[in-house]
Amino acid sequence: MAQNECSRSRVRVFTMVRNTHLDLTGISALGGDEIYWKKGKFLTLVYQINEGMKRFLFVVEDRQEKSLRQFFAWFGKERSALIAFVCSDMWKPYLNVIVRHAPNALNILDRTHIAAKRNKAIDEVRAQETRALKRLTPGTKVILTHARWCLLKRPENLTEDQAIKLKDLLSYNLKSLRTTLLKEEFPLFWEYVSPAWAEKFMDQWCKKVMRSRLEPMKKIARMIRRHKPLILNGFAARDEVSLGAVEGLNNKLKASIRTSYGFRTSKAIKIMLYHNLGALPEPGLTHRFC
Repeated sequence: MAQNECSRSRVRVFTMVRNTHLDLTGISALGGDEIYWKKGKFLTLVYQINEGMKRFLFVVEDRQEKSLRQFFAWFGKERSALIAFVCSDMWKPYLNVIVRHAPNALNILDRTHIAAKRNKAIDEVRAQETRALKRLTPGTKVILTHARWCLLKRPENLTEDQAIKLKDLLSYNLKSLRTTLLKEEFPLFWEYVSPAWAEKFMDQWCKKVMRSRLEPMKKIARMIRRHKPLILNGFAARDEVSLGAVEGLNNKLKASIRTSYGFRTSKAIKIMLYHNLGALPEPGLTHRFC
């Protein structure tokens, strides 16, 4: 009982310090995301991603529309009205909350989430094709066996064995390879300087995918078309915010969880996040040593 009371007391003190001393002035760019931290449990996270100040701001349990609303209730209407950019994923409840509570913000879709959707489509095509080949040639080794990372990794990141495996795959007319080639084309979109030319490239890529007869990839093309304005917003914010900041902070967060060997309670992980990524003000020393 004494240990539990001590833990609760620490949480109360820490929350008071955070709410009293955390400087929230000058915040004009936010990034929102969620992480899966243990079985069946999600956390909704909000970061500040201004140039020169990238830090963790807020965390709440669950991944729901009300989770992000709690952030804006804590952040306040006046500060929310000053937000110029918000980088998020394409989950509709999050987009709805951002439109409602940050009406002056330019909403930008996180490119890492788009890449993750494309990789998932490749995995679906590979799995479907592997099962089909096994049915056609029962008892024999299928060429796509152990080929997952050959198709998902970027060419420059392949190991020597994976590069050899990919070279072998190129001699076959496989749906998985056509899916990979389409995936590798899309990153050229982010290299454009002109939003007009980027939009033209996006439209041509989507048309090509829709003619490919690869249903998982066609699903990605339809998703990109639906969210085209939000994706193109990234060009307007390119010189203002770092669009890779959310993914970078997420990687630091996951590394902190790994080095801590996990957490049993949400209170513990929240305190760790603020200490490691929150850039909280350090208290003055209580003792002076001569």
